[in-house]
Amino acid sequence: MIGSELDAAGVHDPALRDAYRRCRTINAEHGRTFFLATRLLAPEQRPAVHALYGFARRADDILDDFDPVISMAERGEQLQRLATQLFNRLAQGSCDDGDPALAAVVHCARRYDIPWELFDDFLGSMRMDLNVTDYPDRAALDRYMYGSAEVIGLQLLPVLGTVGPREEAAPYAAALGKAFQLTNFLRDIDEDLERGRVYLPADELAVHGVDRDVLTWCHENRRTDAKVRRALVEQHAITRRVYDYAQQGISKLSPRSRPCVSVALTLYSEILDRIEEIDFAVFTQRATVGTGRRIRVGGAGLLKAWGARLRDHGA
Repeated sequence: MIGSELDAAGVHDPALRDAYRRCRTINAEHGRTFFLATRLLAPEQRPAVHALYGFARRADDILDDFDPVISMAERGEQLQRLATQLFNRLAQGSCDDGDPALAAVVHCARRYDIPWELFDDFLGSMRMDLNVTDYPDRAALDRYMYGSAEVIGLQLLPVLGTVGPREEAAPYAAALGKAFQLTNFLRDIDEDLERGRVYLPADELAVHGVDRDVLTWCHENRRTDAKVRRALVEQHAITRRVYDYAQQGISKLSPRSRPCVSVALTLYSEILDRIEEIDFAVFTQRATVGTGRRIRVGGAGLLKAWGARLRDHGA
C-alpha cells in the first residue's frame, strides 16, 4: 500500500522512499486517530502528512521519553542537533549529517513550499519543554501552543489544499491544531504531572482554588477533587469553543481533503465526550474513543472521500 502511495506522490528514489516508509510507520504506531484520518486523503497526499507527523513525533519523543538516565541537558543537545540538521538540509541544501530519515520531511517541505520558519517555531516550543513546567496565564500557554500545535495545522494546509486564498483558511487550520492539543492537555493531565508539567493556565485554575499542589494530590490519590473538576469543566468548555471555530474552516479546504479533516475533528472532539462521560476522572483512566466508533466514523468518511475524488477526476 505504501508503495502505491509513494508512486502516486512521484517519489521514486529508493532512499527517499525508505525515509517516507519510516515516517508512515511512526504515524501508524503512535497516532491512531491521525493515521486513520490520513487514510481518507488521496494517495499522493498521504506521504507528506506522514513525513510531517514523523518529524513532529521525533522531536516530541526527545522531550517526553521517560528514561531518567537522559538529562534535560542531553535532551536539549539532541533537540538542537535535530534542529541544526533540518536547517542545514532545508535552508542550506546540505545533507552531510548521516540522518537519512530527515530526507522525507525536507522533500515534503520543498514540494509544498512549507517555510523553515514554521519548523523553527515548532522547535522553539519544543525547547520550552526543557525548562518551562507551568504557564501563568492563557497568553503564555497560547505562545507555547502556537509553535507546538498551530504551526502543525499551517504546515499541513498546503498538502490539504484550499478552495480560496490559503491565508483565509490558515486561522482555522491553526485552531484545529490548537483544539487537538488542548484535548491532549485535558486527557493527559495525569501523565504530564509525572513529567513535572502542567499545561493549564495557573490563573484560571486559581479561580477555582486549584494549584499545582492540588493537582499533585489528585495524581497521588488517584481521584479528581471537586475543585479540580470545576476547573476542568471550564477548560473543557474552552476547548469546545476552539473546535466550534475550527470546524467553520473545513469548507475552505479542497473538497477531497474535507472528509479527512472532518473525521479527525469528530474523533478527537469525542475524546472530550469521553472525558465528560467519566466525570473528569482523568487521574484514574485515559479517555479514549473505542475502535468500533473509529471504524464507523472512518468508514463513513471513506465513502465521502471516494465520492469527492471521483467528482474531482470527473471535473
